[in-house]
Amino acid sequence: MYCINDKKYPCTTSLTMKYIGGKWKSVILIHLTRGKKRYNELKKEIPTITERTLSLQLKEMESDGLVSRTVHTSKPPLKVEYDLTSFGKTLIPVLEAIASWGKTTADTHKEIKIE
Repeated sequence: MYCINDKKYPCTTSLTMKYIGGKWKSVILIHLTRGKKRYNELKKEIPTITERTLSLQLKEMESDGLVSRTVHTSKPPLKVEYDLTSFGKTLIPVLEAIASWGKTTADTHKEIKIE
């Protein structure tokens, strides 16, 4: 049993999935591996995610310490950027391995169509 912040995880895989599990977290994180992004940039790069879901996932990942949110108030309009924290960057090899596995699977199973 593993405990972090009084929350128990039966194995390290369940702990990892707490951070990157679900439909959208890993997708958002892989986009942030390419550098800082504004909210609208992420929305354009992930067009099938709803605004509400993107907002909630970013807030959750910020709370988990994976993503930083920087507000630039130097000139209107307000500019907010999201970036991986140093803790979030430790996930890059994991995210790259997931992406590589997905590409191999897509290449192997030709019936999977890329749109």
